[in-house]
Amino acid sequence: MTELFHHASAGQASIEGARRRGEAATAGHTGDEAAARSFLGDPDPDVRAAALGALVRMGRATPTDAAAGLQDDDPRARRCACELGAALPGADFVRLLDDADDMVVEAACYAAGEVRDSRAVPALVRIASAHTDALCRESAVAALGTIGDPRGLPAILAGLDDKPQIRRRAVVALAAFESPESDAALRRCLKDRDWQVRQAAEDVLGVNADGD
Repeated sequence: MTELFHHASAGQASIEGARRRGEAATAGHTGDEAAARSFLGDPDPDVRAAALGALVRMGRATPTDAAAGLQDDDPRARRCACELGAALPGADFVRLLDDADDMVVEAACYAAGEVRDSRAVPALVRIASAHTDALCRESAVAALGTIGDPRGLPAILAGLDDKPQIRRRAVVALAAFESPESDAALRRCLKDRDWQVRQAAEDVLGVNADGD
């Protein structure tokens, strides 16, 4: 009986959370800033994330709101804040590149790349080169390509020896660099064992698989 009660309570809490999340999201569409702000302190991290997204949607989010979202105790809320990227005013994503949660790190890489924050390059190089999560490495390589800082080039080149999805991302990232080293690397990718890597290299170089 006690177990059934706990299941029922959890189910009710989930329903209530979904309702509040919907109300927070709706506030963003209707321009109701007061309503959106009323959910920023909600106990459900998904509701807090929806509230921050609503403020961004209506153009009413502040740097203080951004900092609170990025410092949230729950990784789901931090990840959602990162996913807002350049739309989140005054946000500093660099700190979250060292987050304990891999999904937050992945989202922070994306955000740092979107805002082209060159301060993030050393951390992105480290993530691209050594992170245990492949999605984090892929996101870091993509961000380094978007930022286009020469310090990131060695890590992007190293990504050409990683998993296929990371090799494909590295090929695209190399488009931001013009050097004999990057051009030679791209031409080697025309012979990659993965056809999508070869296709990406062709697209970047503007040649066919034979290098013509």
